Amino acid sequence: MVADRDKKNWECEVPPGRRGTRLDKFWADELAGEGVSRGRVKAWIEAGLALVDGEVVDRGKHKLSGHETVTLRAAPAGPGEGDAEPVAGDLDVLFEDEHLAVVDKPAGLTTHPAPGEPGPTLVNLCLHRWPDMVGSVSGMDGQRPGIVHRLDKDTSGLIAVARTEADRLALAADFADRRVRKVYLAIVHGCPEQSEGVIKAPIGRHPTRKTQMGVTDKGGREARSDYRVLWTGPRGLASLVAVRIHTGRTHQIRVHMAHLGHPLLGDAVYGPRENAEWSRRADRLAVLAPRQMLHAFFLSLRHPGTGEPVTLWRRPPEDFRTLLAGLVRECYRVGIVGMPGCGKSALLSFLRGAGRPCFSADECVGALYAPGGDGAAMIARRFGNAYTLEDGGVDKPGLFAAMRESEGVRREVMELIHPMVRHACEEFFRAHRDDPAGFAEIPLLLESGWGKEQVDAVVGVRCPADKRTGELRELRGLDPETLAVFDSWQWSEADKLKGCDLVLENDEGLDELKVEADRLAAWAGERFEARNREFAAWLEGLWPRLAGELAGEAKA
Repeated sequence: MVADRDKKNWECEVPPGRRGTRLDKFWADELAGEGVSRGRVKAWIEAGLALVDGEVVDRGKHKLSGHETVTLRAAPAGPGEGDAEPVAGDLDVLFEDEHLAVVDKPAGLTTHPAPGEPGPTLVNLCLHRWPDMVGSVSGMDGQRPGIVHRLDKDTSGLIAVARTEADRLALAADFADRRVRKVYLAIVHGCPEQSEGVIKAPIGRHPTRKTQMGVTDKGGREARSDYRVLWTGPRGLASLVAVRIHTGRTHQIRVHMAHLGHPLLGDAVYGPRENAEWSRRADRLAVLAPRQMLHAFFLSLRHPGTGEPVTLWRRPPEDFRTLLAGLVRECYRVGIVGMPGCGKSALLSFLRGAGRPCFSADECVGALYAPGGDGAAMIARRFGNAYTLEDGGVDKPGLFAAMRESEGVRREVMELIHPMVRHACEEFFRAHRDDPAGFAEIPLLLESGWGKEQVDAVVGVRCPADKRTGELRELRGLDPETLAVFDSWQWSEADKLKGCDLVLENDEGLDELKVEADRLAAWAGERFEARNREFAAWLEGLWPRLAGELAGEAKA
């Protein structure tokens, strides 16, 4: 598309793919990136300011055939449509001279005046800092002087501003010819299957939601985005993605990432379901995505006056970084193991008494086996009434005897019950996400193949064999044969402790075990803080490292 010097006339050839498109819709799509509404386009057409192959067409519903040369002229500015007003305010300027300025636009600031936008806008602030940019002096558009590309209101980051009309034309030509390199950072829901990829999907007005854009083959304009996953949060909850756009379609990154199945966090327009679910979270993450999490991180262009490269970057703002830190700042999940009767339950009671979040697999199984429990229902379905009491609960002595006599029965019961325990434990940790640490006693954690997806650390309790099989066994009311059966279903103590990140001792009395519980709580708290510090340091190092990589690519 060609625009004249004062940007009041536009002319282009209609692509064959737009055959059958209404004239007003065609121009509304073409000028969407310049803040021109379809209503204004329609008014200009009805005023006789549109040409099709040199002939005036004053009907917006005129259908195009393809390959025509179409021209549209803007009506003279009416009252209130002249020069934008200068407004005092803070501008974070990374680069400026008599030709060009590059500004770090904060989220919440609209780029230029528009209907329904009370302002002040970036243009208003720029006019206060550089009064010679005003349209009546510079010859640029009065409402959008110096603007050659835009950022959505709730997108932060780098935006170039031309200081003169000649510079604006030079920059606009470079943007049109795709000589400008723009890379954004986005936080998206989930994790894309491919760690990097190219999205080539045409973008146009959504066929039913007229205020939105969408991927559409009919009437869509070419759009390409290259993405790379830089980091994925715990359990794939969200990912940090770098996106380079080769085209500048309205809402391009938001539309393309949603098309990929991973809309931006905080984007209620293109990820309404995901955004609603996120807002209903029970933890602090629910309030950490108040806007679409998108930041224009890197900009490399030719200086419009000298032709020399200008390459700049700016790390994301605090709200963006806080969300990333919040994804990592979650409960440190500790799994507690040990031989039967080693004191795990007593250790857990000390932690619980100190107000620490605690989960017991034994208590969970007890609830599952109770009347109305899911475990009781599963046992009844699998074994009929062989191990079911009249009240619907599980006949635990009878089931234990069957498991003792048959390895097949034991394995079947484990396969039925262990996934329920794992799910309950995962829900426990999820419910306590905002706590520094949570503790789960899972006797068969290692034997069941639990890994880093379920817990962050495994802690073992070591107890002398004579104490465990003597006084502690008697306190639990177990006979030696029953304890031996439980032992036979587990790894040896030596093998268990080899898989542990920390080993606690229970070789004396309860007072000493309480000291060990305090030591465990302090250790978990230290691991929680160390993980957060490590991530914060990595993140701060990521920005300059990524900028250096992008600068090298821009030079290549």
